[in-house]
Amino acid sequence: MAKLPIDDPQKRPSPAGWALFGLGFRPFFLAAGLYAILMMVLWLLVLGGVMTPGELPSLVWHGHEMVFGFTVAVIAGFLLAAAQNWTGLRTPSGRPLAALFLLWLAGRLGFLIPGLPSGLVALIDLAFLPALAITLAWPILRTKQLHNYPFPILLLALAAANALVHAEALHWTSGTARPGLHLAVYVVIMIITLMGGRVIPYFTDNKLRTRARRWKTIEWLVPAATLVTLIAAVAAPQSPVTALLAAVAAIAHAIRLAGWYTSKYWSVPLLWVLHLGYAWVPLGFALLALSAAGWDAAAGSALHAFTAGAIGVLTLGMMARVSLGHTGRPLEPPPIMTLAFVTINLAALARVALPLLFPAAYTRGMDVAGLIWIAAFGLFVAVYGPMLLRPRVDGKPG
Repeated sequence: MAKLPIDDPQKRPSPAGWALFGLGFRPFFLAAGLYAILMMVLWLLVLGGVMTPGELPSLVWHGHEMVFGFTVAVIAGFLLAAAQNWTGLRTPSGRPLAALFLLWLAGRLGFLIPGLPSGLVALIDLAFLPALAITLAWPILRTKQLHNYPFPILLLALAAANALVHAEALHWTSGTARPGLHLAVYVVIMIITLMGGRVIPYFTDNKLRTRARRWKTIEWLVPAATLVTLIAAVAAPQSPVTALLAAVAAIAHAIRLAGWYTSKYWSVPLLWVLHLGYAWVPLGFALLALSAAGWDAAAGSALHAFTAGAIGVLTLGMMARVSLGHTGRPLEPPPIMTLAFVTINLAALARVALPLLFPAAYTRGMDVAGLIWIAAFGLFVAVYGPMLLRPRVDGKPG
């Protein structure tokens, strides 16, 4: 069979139009940073009784938009940029990218504008992830990259989880929204497990000229234990089997992370933020094991170790690094971003630890975590917004 011609993105002309739509990471990362701030501000207002979120229960609304709004935007930006590097084939830019981005944005407006028909909101919101999956699958299938096939499939799994939320909102089902949200978080953790295992040690070794330790048994066990545990957590949140599986997953992830360790990365903020972000994954599984074993108070902390911790920290770290590399800049963020990396970890720590250690201060802890989260992503938008809006400094397309 003849080999497919590979399109070199570096040799094609820059897309006409605004630099914001030069490559997928630009609009989606900028929107993710802004949406992270907006949704947390609105959530604090909901908690304070100043506003109500509309037809959805407040927790469902908050969880849905933090996952399918903020987190999915980061995933979209990262995968659209990564797929171009993986395959050598172009991913959308210019008007096609703008259309894909506007589809995501329309879904968000459906949850922010009161009074819109629920069916219309669901139709628009549910369209984005399949569209993104097809966009990502096309270059992967053309180049027959078997190891990248899981990513379009995981995007479709996220779409199925989203459908569970909308089905309850449309009164087609009962009691599917929260399991749908949990499933969505777990799918994102699976994406982190697969992608983090590639890029974190690679970025570390490439920068520090080190060599991360990898054990074949652990590299096989980590995704397998993660997948089985998360399925069990959806099917039977409190059971000895789920507790055992979660404990195995926690240990496997911890061993994997230990293999990547080098004291050298503490001098490189773009590296230690990624390692700390991944560290929230084994902590989340450890708390999930305690929750499944019967410690009810650990359930919320386990979920937020995955969301505020792993997702929050890793998205900020990955957006910071990818934005520098893909705008032609040295991989050295402005010093103020070190404060943002510290701050996002403190936000996660407050959200996870305060409800466990000081239950009486739960509401205050939520406020503290939310405000720190806003500060972290505020710094990202202030520093990286101008980079994302301007052309690459090296004159290359993207």
